[in-house]
Amino acid sequence: MSSVLEEPVGLLDPRPLAEADPAVAGAIDRELLRQRTGLELIASENFVSRAVLEATGCVMTNKYAEGYPGRRYYGGCEHVDEVERLARERALELFGGDHANVQPHSGSQANMAALQALAEPGDTLLGMDLSNGGHLTHGSPVNFSGRMYSVIPYGVRESDRLLDYDQVRELALSKRPKVIIAGASAYPGEIDFERFGEIARESGAKLMVDMAHIAGLVATGVHPSPVPHADIVTTTTHKTLRGPRGGLVICREEHAKAVDKAVFPGLQGGPLMHVIAAKAVALKEALAPDFRAYAKRVVRNARALADRLQELGYDLVGGGTDTHLILVDLRTTELTGKDAEALLGQAEITVNKNTVPRETRSPFVASGIRLGTAAVSTRGMGETEMRRIADLMHGALDSGGDEAVLKGLADEVRALCRAFPLYPEVGETP
Repeated sequence: MSSVLEEPVGLLDPRPLAEADPAVAGAIDRELLRQRTGLELIASENFVSRAVLEATGCVMTNKYAEGYPGRRYYGGCEHVDEVERLARERALELFGGDHANVQPHSGSQANMAALQALAEPGDTLLGMDLSNGGHLTHGSPVNFSGRMYSVIPYGVRESDRLLDYDQVRELALSKRPKVIIAGASAYPGEIDFERFGEIARESGAKLMVDMAHIAGLVATGVHPSPVPHADIVTTTTHKTLRGPRGGLVICREEHAKAVDKAVFPGLQGGPLMHVIAAKAVALKEALAPDFRAYAKRVVRNARALADRLQELGYDLVGGGTDTHLILVDLRTTELTGKDAEALLGQAEITVNKNTVPRETRSPFVASGIRLGTAAVSTRGMGETEMRRIADLMHGALDSGGDEAVLKGLADEVRALCRAFPLYPEVGETP
């Protein structure tokens, strides 16, 4: 036997990321700088707390935990069971309902699980048209929902571009869908979930609600809750809920087994236990009294931003907003959504191009932009700043692409952001 000691193999690299992988570390640092120095107005984005960041990067990323608490396929799950139970309990305390599944990796997977629990492939669904404000997973033909099910779209009225509940009822009674999907990804109005529940019962359909965008508002009573009216409610845990990127399902007891089986083993293997830990942290944060004050500020800020944009002559779908979200129809200008996104980006204002009702352009060009106030509200900005942001946006959109003008606006944006620092405890604030 050789007496020569072999060099250890396979030990963990103890170096920090900046040393172990400078390329990735550099990209992360640049992203932190972008978030700190620019205005984030994408309606589906927010900033999480230091505690949520810490949990998302915790050692539970190492643990495989197929199954559910108390019924895992692997040993050593006692601690991940604890955090998953906490996340479930907090979700039900926050939203109500009978059962919660916190394992979906995303809102889209939560929606897929809900549909699998309520319908069979080929069944008829009634969902909001994508160009009218719906989501890909509500029946778009390029998505699993449009490919697996027979989808009948509903939309908004041409007169005011708000939800046409009469159309929903007529379609539900004439087509008798298995499932009605309520909820939206680009709709600024308050949604009447009680009305949807009445239509579902009258037509014999199950009601699924996707509240991903407004979950933080629902959690605090700032928007009416769908939970008493729906069979299954899905949401993301980011957006207005201000947690890590992921999904969540809440349902009535009669659907609990079907939902759990749809998530695992139907759609996923091992859950992301580090993300579930972060979901538990975020749900606890949302139960705190100051989160309600935050949700109210989000809505006040959205209305202030909308009001100023209208004063500046912009056409807002639905005439304004009841939530965190604003949809600007640019067809009264010479700009496309793609143009506007690019101009605002040069001024360090991040938005996304978006289709508008009766859209005639490609989604990659679009005729509108979608705005949201969740992230800027998290930074502590208020109504005064929202009016200033509207003016900065107008300056960029009216600049004709003048680089000097856009650079000056970017300087103003960075100055505004310095007054509301983001993650000052992480490294140096520029």
